[in-house]
Amino acid sequence: MEIEHFFTCPYCWQEISMILDVSVDEQTYIEDCEVCCRPIQIGYTAEDFELQDFWAESIEQ
Repeated sequence: MEIEHFFTCPYCWQEISMILDVSVDEQTYIEDCEVCCRPIQIGYTAEDFELQDFWAESIEQ
């Protein structure tokens, strides 16, 4: 099951959305911001097909 989740880019501060697969209990991956194209490390946990925790952070220093 997939859900759309909105969050703020840690670089450009624009609200963006990503599709998350909540049938997987835990995921961490890197995806580029759709606005500024910089890499964001995305992580989340899900339980019973519901999002429990979500984080998005910059990977550039």
